[in-house]
Amino acid sequence: MRSPLMRRFGLAAVLALALAVFGLAPSASAADPAPAELTFATDSATTTPGGSVKLSMTIANNNTYDVWFVYQTIEPTWLTTQRPDLKYSFTGCSLTTTNGPAPCSGTGPANLGANYGATIPPGQSRTVTLTLDVAADSGCNGNIGFYSYFYVEFSDSTNVSGGPVYTPVTRVLCP
Repeated sequence: MRSPLMRRFGLAAVLALALAVFGLAPSASAADPAPAELTFATDSATTTPGGSVKLSMTIANNNTYDVWFVYQTIEPTWLTTQRPDLKYSFTGCSLTTTNGPAPCSGTGPANLGANYGATIPPGQSRTVTLTLDVAADSGCNGNIGFYSYFYVEFSDSTNVSGGPVYTPVTRVLCP
């Protein structure tokens, strides 16, 4: 006696083969990029007490509409907060423009978005660089890292939010 389960399996296999032959099977495709993307980079993975590191933040507009507004926060990671001997601060801010760097304001922990100089046209990006200074009397052999959330509004009245996005970690080495 034949199993009804085998008959169902055979029918499903024949149906799947027919769909594949006639091009009706679902195809795999790459996911569309996020409408806006935040990325971070540093100019150095290490520093010593008294040193500084440049932390670059880039907002990319992958949408077909202009970015009108950006709101962004930056906070230390939990591991960074567990090392109270690490002393640091953001001391400078510059926006990369076609005419070179331009000063900006707001170095954290909130409302970094004004620094991007929105409007950002489709397919373009803006980069803001913060200077992270490590105090001369800071502890060493620890890592300093941050995370960020962001919110972006587009000219078609849509919006997107994202995060957390993590910065590269900066290792504070003993001199």
